[in-house]
Amino acid sequence: MAPLTLSVDVKSSSTTSLDVSKRTMQSPQFKTSKGFASVNAQEDKPLDFFRTLFEGFIAGGTAGVVVETALYPIDTIKTRLQAARGGGKIVLKGLYSGLAGNIAGVLPASALFVGVYEPTKQKLLKTFPDHLSAVAHLTAGAIGGLAASLIRVPTEVVKQRMQTGQFTSAPNAVRLIASKEGFKGLYAGYRSFLLRDLPFDAIQFCIYEQLCLGYKKAARRELSDPENALIGAFAGALTGAVTTPLDVIKTRLMVQGSSKQYQGIVDCVQTIVRDEGAPALLKGIGPRVLWIGIGGSIFFGVLERTKRTLAQRRPNTVKESKEE
Repeated sequence: MAPLTLSVDVKSSSTTSLDVSKRTMQSPQFKTSKGFASVNAQEDKPLDFFRTLFEGFIAGGTAGVVVETALYPIDTIKTRLQAARGGGKIVLKGLYSGLAGNIAGVLPASALFVGVYEPTKQKLLKTFPDHLSAVAHLTAGAIGGLAASLIRVPTEVVKQRMQTGQFTSAPNAVRLIASKEGFKGLYAGYRSFLLRDLPFDAIQFCIYEQLCLGYKKAARRELSDPENALIGAFAGALTGAVTTPLDVIKTRLMVQGSSKQYQGIVDCVQTIVRDEGAPALLKGIGPRVLWIGIGGSIFFGVLERTKRTLAQRRPNTVKESKEE
């Protein structure tokens, strides 16, 4: 009887496991329990980390370039508003000044951010319990922003100097900044940049991920591209409004050049409030909210679409689809 019983159990357990796995894959609850927005929940495999890293690089770089190209004029207006002192006039010419040089920095910076964010997020989500997923998203966003800042800051310095008319080309800007201010001139306002961007990245991605997670649980399905874009727009606009004072401080420190009108973050805040009033810390909030809101819509929409396309091209995905 033992051999017969063993044979029957193996076959039934095999059949049952196949049925359970199929039901689990089709169940929307499986996606919502593991699918924290853009997470592709999978079993641990040796190449999963590197595949996620690579796909993050591709998706992040693509999304970053699309957003920067589409919304650069709004960003230029925002920068000129923030850099203007007192009743300074805003020039509306050359709104695409510095775009090419900026894309050369945005592409690797966006790729590095998402490339670091995605695998970090997945690792943290496996470490933290479900009710602390927001902590995982916040932490991963901050870590991704810290890594990307090594490229973002020089790119931002050059871009904003060109947007305010100090230079006419990115190579010329880099050469003159380095010669007059030294290498550290390319990292002007680095601490203020981190003060703005680390909270910004952490908050924006956390809001986006958590809203997507809640929406998936309520709808019991994956989100469509328009839904991802709408949630991305809301997350971007809200975060952009909250961090506007930090952005003003960062802009002032970055565009001051060798004049050294401000002696640091605290002095910058005190000088702005004393000379221009506290409302000056909200300069450019309209263009910033518009720019980041639309940018969030485009960025997350393109990001999720690119990631989904890359996931569909995986060999294991193709093999599974053939078997089904």
